[in-house]
Amino acid sequence: MMEHSVQFGSKKIDYTLQFSKRKTLGITVNPDTGILIKAPLDTPIEKVEEKIKKRALWIIKQQSYFLRFLPNPVKKKYVSGESHYFMGRQFRLEVNESPKNEVAYKGRFIEISTKKKDKAKSLLDDWYKEKAKAKFAEIATPWIAKFKKYDVEPIGIFIQEMATRWGSCTPQGKIILNPKLIKAPKRCIEYVIIHELCHLVHHNHTKAFFDLQDIMCPDWEKRKKKLEEFG
Repeated sequence: MMEHSVQFGSKKIDYTLQFSKRKTLGITVNPDTGILIKAPLDTPIEKVEEKIKKRALWIIKQQSYFLRFLPNPVKKKYVSGESHYFMGRQFRLEVNESPKNEVAYKGRFIEISTKKKDKAKSLLDDWYKEKAKAKFAEIATPWIAKFKKYDVEPIGIFIQEMATRWGSCTPQGKIILNPKLIKAPKRCIEYVIIHELCHLVHHNHTKAFFDLQDIMCPDWEKRKKKLEEFG
C-alpha cells in the first residue's frame, strides 16, 4: 500500500492506494476518516486521482460524518477543583495525599487518594476503565437481546483505548468500546453500542445499515450530537 494525496480546491485529500486483482476502482472512507483506494493492477495514478476528484464532495461529507464520532479530548491537569464527567454528570475533582491509592465518587465529587499527586491521572484512568467494563456490559445486555432477532450476537464487549473512535466491531464479532465513553450519558453509550450492533448485521455504512439504525434507535442523531460534547 502507498500513501498519496490529491488537491481538491483548497483541500488536500490524503489517501492510501492499494492495487489488487479486481475489475473496478473502489473508494472507502474509514471511521478514523482515513481513505482507502482499491484499484485494479496497473491502473494509472492519473485515473485514480480523476476518480477521487469526481467523488471528492462525497468523501468530504463522509469524513465530516465520522468526525462526529471521534473523541475530542480536553487537556486536563488532574488537580483539585477541576471538572470531570462520569455517566453524563459533572463532578469536581478532589485530590488528597494519602497512604493508600484509591478513587471514589461521593456526592458531586470524585475523590482521588494517592501517595503521589502526580499519579492522579493514572489512578483516574484506571477507575474509568474499571467502571466502563461493568457499566458497558450492563447497558449492552438488553440491546444484545433485542438484536438476536437478526440472528446476530457479539462474542463479547471489550474495553480498549482508541485515539480516534468511540467504538468498533471486528469481523469476528467483538464489540470494542473506548473507556472514555463512560464520561458520556447512558443514552450516548447506548447509541454507540447500538451502532456497533448494527454492524454485526450490516458491516458497512450502507443504506440498509442506516435503515436498521433508524429502527433500533430512532433518535440516534440527537444522541450522537450529545456525545460530541464529551471528550
